[in-house]
Amino acid sequence: MEVLASHEISIDPNFVIETVRSPDKLEIAEVDQLIAQKRLDENLVLRVVYREFNAFLLIVTLYPGRKSRYEKD
Repeated sequence: MEVLASHEISIDPNFVIETVRSPDKLEIAEVDQLIAQKRLDENLVLRVVYREFNAFLLIVTLYPGRKSRYEKD
């Protein structure tokens, strides 16, 4: 999140949690990874790559992306 902040993109940690709990879109990336996606604004989405374990979720990475790249609506 520090890297994003250095590019003047600030994402509230609560929004990251909300993205994982209630994504607009959910994809299976690899056998053990999921990608939750939620809209940031008109043009951007937040994508959170994570793994589920019995007792917790591990966020591997997160990144903003252009909505047009990940949504074909």
